[in-house]
Amino acid sequence: MRLDFERGTIAVEGDDSLVPHTTWDERTNTDRALGFRYREIKDYLDTSEVEYENNVLNLVPSPELTSEIELRGYQQQALNRWLSERRGVVVLPTGAGKTYVGIEAIDEINNSTFVVVPTLDLVDQWKSELQVFNLPIGEYTGRQKTIKSITVSTYDSAYTHAEKLGNRFELLIFDEVHHLASEGYRQIAELFASPFALGLTATFEREDGKHEVLGELLGGKVYEIETEELTGEYLSEYTVERITVDLTSEERKAYDENVETFRKYLMSTDITMRSPEDFQKVVLRSGNDPEAWRAVRSRNTARQIAYSSESKLDELATLLEQHRDDRIIIFTRYNDLVYDVSNRFFIPSITYTTKKSERQQILKQFKNNTYNAIVSSQVLNEGIDVPDANIGIILSGTGSNREYRQRLGRILRPSGDTAHLYEIVSSGTGEIRTSTRRKS
Repeated sequence: MRLDFERGTIAVEGDDSLVPHTTWDERTNTDRALGFRYREIKDYLDTSEVEYENNVLNLVPSPELTSEIELRGYQQQALNRWLSERRGVVVLPTGAGKTYVGIEAIDEINNSTFVVVPTLDLVDQWKSELQVFNLPIGEYTGRQKTIKSITVSTYDSAYTHAEKLGNRFELLIFDEVHHLASEGYRQIAELFASPFALGLTATFEREDGKHEVLGELLGGKVYEIETEELTGEYLSEYTVERITVDLTSEERKAYDENVETFRKYLMSTDITMRSPEDFQKVVLRSGNDPEAWRAVRSRNTARQIAYSSESKLDELATLLEQHRDDRIIIFTRYNDLVYDVSNRFFIPSITYTTKKSERQQILKQFKNNTYNAIVSSQVLNEGIDVPDANIGIILSGTGSNREYRQRLGRILRPSGDTAHLYEIVSSGTGEIRTSTRRKS
């Protein structure tokens, strides 16, 4: 019997009647399994004492890998749990140092490693942290393709080249591993034959439930610790306050009219709003149904009124004055509100359209106290190294618990000062439900 790696699959030749997870490929007259099944197939054959030729892995040569990082107690516990099977997901709050767990996993495996991250900013951050190994770090992205014993890639590049890279690394690390559960990205894990895999995230569960697939791909969640268990010693203590403001009479009238337009449309259909997927049904109809189009527009207008009410900006002005000696991050959902806040209060803004050089300059000046506040849309939720802040103000957001935890994590640093997270929501609007849902 012989095992080969062919474009993300394990090809089995010979007496393969007992090999698990294989299916017959009529095109090549070969039994095949997806690459991630390699370890199970190998373990099964070894246990069964079957003689076979193994040509699957063609590992990138690796020198001795040694780091001198000293892990905190909970980080060591997480690493130990992962080492028991050398597969699985570690869940640590934002700011709790999950990257260090990944580095020590590399140290323990002591062989070629492929690190997958969602953004180029995280590529740069990981490459910087990996300098502890005192060797050149590879990068496999759209801007550079250099393979080294430790190589960092984006999800997009790893997805595109998984068939080619899938047998070159013994350890596979996924940062922000919740991204891996999406329909496309999960193929990265499926096509890699790496025997060992580690997922890292601050927010394991997805609202669509797709995180369940990670159990099969990586081995499931092996360690998790809550933010509250780390506050005081490793993360700052914090408070959360929801501030409710009233719409102006004009805003209330416009809000109610738009909500009523949307409600009447729903009553004329068989659609009941129980989940985001239900709203997507209305959106799909809007392509050829003028009434559905008006309903979608009315709903969006109502949300915009609630998110950017004048009373919110008045309350923001009060908080900015109250915390003028603190370091503040203002979070919004939409770019329009970012620009409004930036122009009104002379606060630097960061959105998806902000050039990297400009964003880096803003964050540098925020770090050295040239600015004491910045305002951003969802771009700062994940994947960008943000200097320490102790005040967070949420002007608008989704009902996602992940987004809420990410924003809270931006102000939880071991500074010793108590952090404060404010949510400003418009009374009598859907924002109240959204605020409650994201904390559940």
